[in-house]
Amino acid sequence: MGFYLGIDCGGSFIKAAIFDAQANMVSCVRKNMPVISDSAGYAERDMPTLWLDCADVVSQAIKKAKVDPTTIKSVGISAQGKGLFLLDQQNKPLGRAILSSDQRALSVVKQWQQEGIPERLYPLTRQTLWTGHPVSILRWIKENEPARYANIGSILMSHDYLRFCLTGKLFCEQTNISESNLYNMNTHCYDENLAQLLGLNGITAKLPPCVAPNQIAGFVTEEAAAQTGLCVGTPVVGGLFDVVATALCANLENENTLNAVLGTWTVVSGVTTELDPWQTIPFVYGKYADADKFIVHEASPTSAGNLEWFVQQWKLNYQEINQCVEKLAPAASSVLFLPFLYGSNAGLGMQAGFYGIQAHHSQAHLLQAIYEGVLFSLMHHLARMKQRFPNANVLRVTGGPTKSPIWLQMLADFTGMTLEIPQVEETGCFGAALMAMRGVGVETTVLNQLPMLKVMPRAEYFQAYQNKYQRYQMLTKALQSML
Repeated sequence: MGFYLGIDCGGSFIKAAIFDAQANMVSCVRKNMPVISDSAGYAERDMPTLWLDCADVVSQAIKKAKVDPTTIKSVGISAQGKGLFLLDQQNKPLGRAILSSDQRALSVVKQWQQEGIPERLYPLTRQTLWTGHPVSILRWIKENEPARYANIGSILMSHDYLRFCLTGKLFCEQTNISESNLYNMNTHCYDENLAQLLGLNGITAKLPPCVAPNQIAGFVTEEAAAQTGLCVGTPVVGGLFDVVATALCANLENENTLNAVLGTWTVVSGVTTELDPWQTIPFVYGKYADADKFIVHEASPTSAGNLEWFVQQWKLNYQEINQCVEKLAPAASSVLFLPFLYGSNAGLGMQAGFYGIQAHHSQAHLLQAIYEGVLFSLMHHLARMKQRFPNANVLRVTGGPTKSPIWLQMLADFTGMTLEIPQVEETGCFGAALMAMRGVGVETTVLNQLPMLKVMPRAEYFQAYQNKYQRYQMLTKALQSML
């Protein structure tokens, strides 16, 4: 029997899971990776430590599964997108990795906006510009750390770096690098003209060749085998942008269904076969797991990471949080929360905060407001996506909050949409493992057989949530004048 390893490198955790040939998960190990934030707006990760953590969870997953490493036929990696992982000209880590939630490039993005650069880029890249984009961070480094910029050998994203550590081979995986603003979505390749427009002349020479998600990119080296417990020569495929991995696991078969990810980021995505040139909103497009399709998505770092911060600060228990929130009347409190600890979708530089607290409010009301605020932020993206996918009437939900029935019911009540929750554990690992299977010629129909948990909206609470959402919108609009 063959087994397949899926690795998922997210904003808060790195995970490794082993699946059998029927796509059943045999073992899974996860490890927390705190974000390094030494300065305001910084979000970084130590690259050597990331690799050691990756090797550790892989080794533990193999031991936990009690499988012979020779039976692991291939490896795939899913990871968060954007950000920047740099190697120097000797292929060593060039400083810390800068994550997609980093905001140091705010002034760069504002300047580009004033110059009309996003409008000139979009017809070619199908991307917007914001602080966590690779090009924004590269321009900031060029202006503020010129010696580091001059020493760049290779530009990678997180799964590209981990794949390099496993195989010693340098590639950029297509679903992730296609959203870098250095990739021309019309020609399906890097475009030096884009780099010149961004003041990054010559930078595309630092981008390794593209590799498809299910394409074998290399084989586990002796050094990596010693650290991970994998066998020398095990194939490693390109892998996936984690947003694509979750959409794949949500089995988005047509434009009637959308996927909402509630993890470190809020992401709403759909899948299409065409780049629609007539939309007035600059929707973000990227290459999908299937070569003839595109993923369309709206995203911001305004999701469950906000709750995670409160949990860490006050040592809260998720079960107790759900219980105390469930006791409160839906949308009845005056407390509003802006979920902008790591970035905003309501204006560059807008920060997190509570509004409407009175003396009778308890910790439970604050937690309820966090739940609501994350969903209100999600609604910004969902409303826009429904313009691109007007026939969408089902929302499939993946991510940490799927473990919270109260949060899911809130989302159904607020949107009025039927929710479907694919019964998949660790969608990032699973999506990566599916690519690993395809890479060695193993096809599976498991996605068409996934059970779905349904959550139906309760009509009696719809208007209460809509009224509170209007207050949330008024608050964010009022605060925009302070930016």
